[in-house]
Amino acid sequence: MKVIVAHAAKDLRIETREMPSPGPGQVLIKMAAGGICGSDLHYFNHGGFGTVRLKEPMILGHEVSGHVEALGAGVSALSKGDLVAISPSRPCGQCKYCQEGNQNHCLNMRFYGSAMPFPHIQGAFREYIVADVAQCAVATGLTKGEAAMAEPLAVVLNAAGHAGDLMGKRVLVTGCGPIGLLAVLVARAAGAVEIVATDISDFTLSKAREVGADETVNVADTPDGLAKFEVEKGHFDVLFECSGVATALASAVPAMRPGGVIAQLGLGGDMLLPVQAMTAKELQLKGSFRFHAEFFTAVEMMRQGRLNVGPLITHELKIDDAVKAFDLASDRSKAIKVNVAF
Repeated sequence: MKVIVAHAAKDLRIETREMPSPGPGQVLIKMAAGGICGSDLHYFNHGGFGTVRLKEPMILGHEVSGHVEALGAGVSALSKGDLVAISPSRPCGQCKYCQEGNQNHCLNMRFYGSAMPFPHIQGAFREYIVADVAQCAVATGLTKGEAAMAEPLAVVLNAAGHAGDLMGKRVLVTGCGPIGLLAVLVARAAGAVEIVATDISDFTLSKAREVGADETVNVADTPDGLAKFEVEKGHFDVLFECSGVATALASAVPAMRPGGVIAQLGLGGDMLLPVQAMTAKELQLKGSFRFHAEFFTAVEMMRQGRLNVGPLITHELKIDDAVKAFDLASDRSKAIKVNVAF
């Protein structure tokens, strides 16, 4: 079977691996779609992010869906042919954080396509994969691309949980890649009365307006575009910081109301924070990392039609065009979510 392997920055290869077979409690899945994530792009463009670096060849990918091809012994919850979204999160279930219900902080996490541990955890951009039944959410009624969006949507749902009740709140979203645009969708569905989004790309900002932002600001063209929100100690109750860029957070702080909540999702390396301004406003900074149960909530919300992620899927390319797909996904003037079709 074919797999997509990152060897180093700008060294992406299509290679072959042996076909796997499912064991008890597992299923063999014929992959259908894989969304290229920001972390995949960091491995592709830079060989990693922050202190996380590629130290050996690694199969990329963790936003995936596919059809059940074969059932392992004892599997009755799924049927051959089912479209499933596959959670890349495989906590051990035994460490202290798993026992506390904080599985996203598992000490022995096996998260697809992650160079955080060594040996690296191989990813899911492959034609076939064996997954535990517990990883699979039936995605009947969704397209293969929508099912693959369950993972980034789960990331945002986890952040929304940290941000608290959004009903009637004024929300700022900085960074309108897929995560930021999903934050707009989630905030709108949760009852936010006003959503403002910032980015440096007119294309991504147009998508933000399409999915529910009331106002957008291109901070490259208008660096002081948030100034009007700074009067009387600020305007926004909640910030979803999705860019991982220090200047984005620093420029948003003056627009936050006292007591506001900053949910930090963007990962881009260490960031210098305007701590004194945050202290004076009594702002709460809440980190948000990955997810666990939110994955199945994401699938159910999409199946019920509560969130339409379809407009975010802008391109689909075949596995043999993987390098072209990664180049396209790196261009925020043209693409939001690029899927690899298996």
